Amino acid sequence: MAKYKIAWLPGDGVGIEVLEATKIILEKLNFDAEYIHGDIGWDFWCREGDALPARTIELLKNVDAAMFGAITSKPVRQAEEELIPELKGKGLVYRSPIVRMRQLFDLYICLRPCKAYPGNLLNYKENINLVVFRENTEDLYSGVEFNTVPKELSDILAKLSPPFSVFKNLPSDEYAISCKINTRRGSERIIRAAFEYARENGRKRLTVVHKANVVRATDGLFLEIAKEVAKDYPSVSMDDANIDAMTMWLIKNPFNYEVLVAPNLYGDVISDLCAQMVGGLGFGCSGNIGTKLGVFEPTHGSAPKYAGQYKVNPIATILAAKMMLEWLGESEKAASIENAVAEVIKEGKVRTYDMGGSNTTLHIGEAVAEKL
Repeated sequence: MAKYKIAWLPGDGVGIEVLEATKIILEKLNFDAEYIHGDIGWDFWCREGDALPARTIELLKNVDAAMFGAITSKPVRQAEEELIPELKGKGLVYRSPIVRMRQLFDLYICLRPCKAYPGNLLNYKENINLVVFRENTEDLYSGVEFNTVPKELSDILAKLSPPFSVFKNLPSDEYAISCKINTRRGSERIIRAAFEYARENGRKRLTVVHKANVVRATDGLFLEIAKEVAKDYPSVSMDDANIDAMTMWLIKNPFNYEVLVAPNLYGDVISDLCAQMVGGLGFGCSGNIGTKLGVFEPTHGSAPKYAGQYKVNPIATILAAKMMLEWLGESEKAASIENAVAEVIKEGKVRTYDMGGSNTTLHIGEAVAEKL
């Protein structure tokens, strides 16, 4: 019997291809695992009305970790149009399966390392090495949204907040509402996780990203809690910055930052910015981590226009597998993957199109495997 059970969730488009390249490496490492396929993604939405079928949820309850490729997401109305005829008009609402996984399994940490590997011609600057902690279950991704606003909600909003009275007489389909929800518990645990990481990894500075000067209630709570938690970590210096200013300061001097922590939406934004500074989404890996399950993925999407061409860079997914091995306690195997990736990048002999080369997705996987 294999030591680990790994849910294998290719998803859509290039997600299938980058996971295929990653498995080459895991098998070369003799990683003792059983890979169990899970259905997820756009095809299952169109055919079944559920992009994360119940059978996949059950699978995730019985594995040690999961590797996730990429999924296609589309706006609500377009998603409804692409359902098979038998499912149309039944009130089904498309929700991103990765967001649902995060909430169903309380994967509250989204950990996104951003590291510039020497020799990568796409690096914004050499030696960038920072980490983003993104809260993963709340904020504007909480899923409390109204595309057609119920009258009782518009009445309550008009009563509680005078500016909303102008919407009271609008037709319900003339506006939409998305709720930003941040809890004390959710904020504290992601902030504490970021401080713990900083202390355990010898990082001296932690920056809280917010917009508390405008979004006073929710972001104000996040910042308030950060200041409280910081008192427990005297070896880590805490500062904070508005999300808009943060994007400017990261570009101006990324070396000033070591660990960033942010609510869900801001964390999503700045982690893509940081990924671009170290080569783009082809190098952006991510771990969705809870107390019992970790789901590891590249941060890029399914790139439908490239599906089937095996041209997309799989390094983000390979580094996500390295994160998975670290989380499972397989630190030596994780280090060997990172060292092999660094060597392939530095040599520059095997490169996908984004790196200025013409090699395929699988060529990268094979090149990294040869370095192990």
